[in-house]
Amino acid sequence: MLEVSALGWTVTIGVIVALLALDLTLGVLRPHVVGFREAAAWSVFYIAVAIAFGIVFGSIVGWDFGTQYFAGYIVEKSLSVDNLFVFVIIMSTFAVPPRYQQEVLTFGIIIALILRVIFIVLGAALLNAFSFMFLIFGLILLYTAVQLFRHRDEDPDVGENGLVKAARRFLPISDEYVDGKMTTRIDGKRMFTPLFLVLLAIGGTDLLFALDSIPAVFGVTEEAYIVFVANAFALLGLRALFFLVKGLLDRLVYLSTGLSIILAFIGVKLILHWAHKDINESVPEVSTPVSLGVILGILVITTVLSLMKSRKDPSLKAHAGSLRAGSDHQHADK
Repeated sequence: MLEVSALGWTVTIGVIVALLALDLTLGVLRPHVVGFREAAAWSVFYIAVAIAFGIVFGSIVGWDFGTQYFAGYIVEKSLSVDNLFVFVIIMSTFAVPPRYQQEVLTFGIIIALILRVIFIVLGAALLNAFSFMFLIFGLILLYTAVQLFRHRDEDPDVGENGLVKAARRFLPISDEYVDGKMTTRIDGKRMFTPLFLVLLAIGGTDLLFALDSIPAVFGVTEEAYIVFVANAFALLGLRALFFLVKGLLDRLVYLSTGLSIILAFIGVKLILHWAHKDINESVPEVSTPVSLGVILGILVITTVLSLMKSRKDPSLKAHAGSLRAGSDHQHADK
């Protein structure tokens, strides 16, 4: 078991809050159109911070836990790219002006971080109390993987999001964006702006992604601290990564296929772990180094094949994938 002191938790949370404050300052207090060079610089910065943390963490607590952190970080980072896919769809659907996209992304990341902290606490408590939860988590991931693979060439329907539909039905919504505000006053009447709908859509997306990403990362580590830091560092770089890769996302035509294979692999790993603990110790388990190698291998192969395919046929467009087909599919139904 990994023992993390109160001071360790405090320092970790302090670093993450400081980085979040930096993101807030850049994205909300100084809204502007982000160029490629700026996005690349901040993406490199956040990835370097995550790697530096992993090296220091592994050196202090041992490389068994260090490898678990890197495996968890890579899983969460790959899922966060798919999360970005849905963010792009939301931005396009609601025609968010470029200068407000940073603000929307930053709030989306904060909402995601809060939701994932809640799910990490719940997930850790369930796994500690009931070992069969490894089986439940594994089956959830297998179901998600199969559905995502079946509907890999579809995009989620933002208009079918429950929160957005309810807001449109019960709240007064204005037609225009108003200086990055979520509410405005028109003819003396208080109204919500489309920016409010965008944040609702992104919040709903974050909730659904958290439901899948937390079981996925618990598949590579049982340590709540590692799950938390892997999620936090994967999410903190999303704002810059969005502006860096949004032009490349359309070319990752096999991304959903690769993610479905990764989720299926982790699902099988969780089920084997449950069987090893609860049925018979002779049931083989998948080690963390093997998991890390498989996940990295799938991501590299997926990316290379995607770029080769899109180069051969530039008309091909990647899709975020969905759990449901047709007009019924929910956005971010991963």
